[in-house]
Amino acid sequence: MGLQTPSASEAAASGDPGTPPGDSLKAGLKNRHLSMIAIGGVIGAGLFVGSGAGIAKAGPAILISYALAGLLVVLVMRMLGEMAAADPSSGSFSTYADRALGRWAGFTIGWLYWFFWVVVLAVEATAAATILTGWVPAVPQWAWALLVMIVLTATNLASVGSYGEFEFWFAGIKVVAIVAFIVIAGLAVFGVLPGTDAVGTENLTGQGGFLPNGPGAILSGMLLVVFSFMGSEIVTLAAGESAEPSKMVRRATNSVIWRIGIFYLGSIGLAVALLPWNSDALLKEGPYVASLNEIGIPHAGTIMDVIVVTAVLSCLNSGLYTASRMAFSLGQRSDAPKAFGQTDKR
Repeated sequence: MGLQTPSASEAAASGDPGTPPGDSLKAGLKNRHLSMIAIGGVIGAGLFVGSGAGIAKAGPAILISYALAGLLVVLVMRMLGEMAAADPSSGSFSTYADRALGRWAGFTIGWLYWFFWVVVLAVEATAAATILTGWVPAVPQWAWALLVMIVLTATNLASVGSYGEFEFWFAGIKVVAIVAFIVIAGLAVFGVLPGTDAVGTENLTGQGGFLPNGPGAILSGMLLVVFSFMGSEIVTLAAGESAEPSKMVRRATNSVIWRIGIFYLGSIGLAVALLPWNSDALLKEGPYVASLNEIGIPHAGTIMDVIVVTAVLSCLNSGLYTASRMAFSLGQRSDAPKAFGQTDKR
């Protein structure tokens, strides 16, 4: 049975946020906001830091792990995008599950998703505070964590446009960082960069071959890398607050393939080509810092810390937005306290 879109009167009566009569959220996100939310949602701090563990587990075959995990994301986003384009909703997949499977499904999925982001917020705030404390030791870690939470919470409370504007620039910094890395690393791999020699496929096929730990390591690697894709779905929640939701959701879901191909397969492939997969530096420093140090880029660690902090702040910003919208949707459907389903004039 396919997903049925309720009429406006049905939606208003049920408190469903999927249509304007039952949803008091304003369309405050511009098309450029939604475009960068879609792109930035794919690029998390896990790509910059945690990908080294996947390389250590699977070797060069981690590229297959990323490709398979990316394929799952593409399939899920195509299906979710189709539903979001037909009926944009702040509850997204929770709302769709409510209609297709029953209220129990929407309730369970909605609250689990909300709880996930609440946990992530604490983790990401701590991660940002750890780096910021390293820069300014005089300020305690808890103070940094509290500060970033207060600032980003205030941003989200101001208006959805404020969230979109912050995320636009956060995502822009991440995209520029990835593209710059791909250009620099690509030149180094082919020996075009001054002071570098072409490495070819030596590190991809040497050190035990492309599958040094066997085919099973590909699946083990998938378990590590799949979490890097969390956030891809945020664009389907944000679609309901944009001027052209159907158009932008279709554009975002159709571009998932090239985003994964460039940002993940492209950058990780170059990192593995530059350094042996069993290099200690890949695990300790992360593939990006290790690769930049190998090339001879000065202050690579500091540069990457700035990018990681940006990625973490982006995750915090999106997490606050996503958790609040899911709580709003649950409140509208009477699956949460009704106070969660109320908004102010902004």
